[in-house]
Parts: sequence; structure tokens; C-alpha cells
Amino acid sequence: DVQLQASGGGLVQPGGSLRLSCAASGFTSDDYAIGWFRQAPGKEREGLSCISNKDGSTWYVDSVKGRFTISSDNAKNAAYLRMNSLKPEDTAVYYCAARGGWGKYACSFTQTDFDSWGQGTQVTVSS
Repeated sequence: DVQLQASGGGLVQPGGSLRLSCAASGFTSDDYAIGWFRQAPGKEREGLSCISNKDGSTWYVDSVKGRFTISSDNAKNAAYLRMNSLKPEDTAVYYCAARGGWGKYACSFTQTDFDSWGQGTQVTVSS
């Protein structure tokens, strides 16, 4: 089974930065994508960014484009989400998820497309 563990959340001031990590294990092939999602209190879980392990392509929703950067380190079986210029509205629990078997088309912002999820990590942006 694929297992994921997100970490790196915390309290940061507006305008600050954080880097979230997603440690992954259990993949049986290189055909997968890692997505980052978040869920704020009282809101639906939303997809933010995705990286395809097949071709390295990256995807972002408009609300984080230019501020967040997704990356991966295949040697460490890890993915990262660098978040800059954080705003109070970025406060949420952040999750990483994996989707396998779709080749370079694996990336998605739809949570039901993803097969495996890590536990969340809380990000709070406040002064």
C-alpha cells in the first residue's frame, strides 16, 4: 500500500514562507502523481498543485500560482510544496495525496481522483 506523510506546517506571519514535505512509500512503479490539497474550516477540500512523476509536469490552481512551488525528489520518495507570500486565507490543513496509473495525465485537482492520502499538517497564517 502507498503511504504518505505530510509535515512542515506551523504558524507563520502574513508574507512569510513555509515548505511542506510529503514522505511517500509503497509505490510499485514510477507511474503516479502527487497532489497537494487543503481544507479550511467550514470549507470544501480544494486542490492546489500537482506534479507528475512520469514527466515532471507541474500544475497549479490560480489562487496559488506564482506563490507556491511544487517539487519532488525521487531519490528520497518525497514531494514538497514551497509556499511564499502567505496570506491569512491560506490558513488550512494541508494534505498530500497520490494518484497512480494515469501516466502523464495523472495530475488532477479533484480529490476523488486520488487513491492515497497522508494525514494533514496545519498551516496557520496570522500576525
